[in-house]
Amino acid sequence: MGVKILAFSAHTGDVEITAGGTILRNAEEGGRCLILHMFKPSGKWARPPGVSVEEYAETRVKQALEAARKLNAEVCFLGCVEGVPYDAEEVKLKMYRSLLEFKPDAVLIHWKGSYHPDHLACHLLAIQAFERFTGEQRAEGKNSRLAELYYPENWEDPQGFQPEVYVDVSSVFEKYVDLIKTYDFTSGKYSGFNYVDYYSCLKRIRGLEVGFQYAEAFMTFGDWGVKRVRRKSLLGE
Repeated sequence: MGVKILAFSAHTGDVEITAGGTILRNAEEGGRCLILHMFKPSGKWARPPGVSVEEYAETRVKQALEAARKLNAEVCFLGCVEGVPYDAEEVKLKMYRSLLEFKPDAVLIHWKGSYHPDHLACHLLAIQAFERFTGEQRAEGKNSRLAELYYPENWEDPQGFQPEVYVDVSSVFEKYVDLIKTYDFTSGKYSGFNYVDYYSCLKRIRGLEVGFQYAEAFMTFGDWGVKRVRRKSLLGE
């Protein structure tokens, strides 16, 4: 049975690449997903030659919408643009209201050990919004229904990350590869990093660690180190 997943993503592509297999599995099981991208693309990074900044920014937004379609997910932008100052309190309030309205079972947030300033900013604001949301749930006596927090594995958020929860994505792996290829930067031709190869290999490695063909790894809100948890779905056993 699927669940409701709310994913906070700093940029278009972040959550699709790191947790796309899990979201695909959840959709097949009847679950829902809402992806909130904090930053709209500026159009400067990984831009193909001969394409204007404005054109490529628009292309990346279109790719995000297509990726959401493949995931059967809802997608929303929080109003920030890469490299442009923003009102952090306003963004945090939007995150909180999204949690309040969507009422997720699981929340995905960037891990704090990131060397990317946008990822870290997204983490800090989303964590504060999440803590306010769950704090109010506890105050209302809804402890049994608290949303669970997960940190997807991202090569740009490596410091201190240790895999704890492994979700089996073997059955949707081909769909996952097709999903991340929706973004042209994942080939590495203009970004300088081959995301398709890296994450395909990473998910194979994580699968080998727990006896799945392919798996996505997550940390949880609690302390790591107790055990590795193998799951067929994010909240399942």
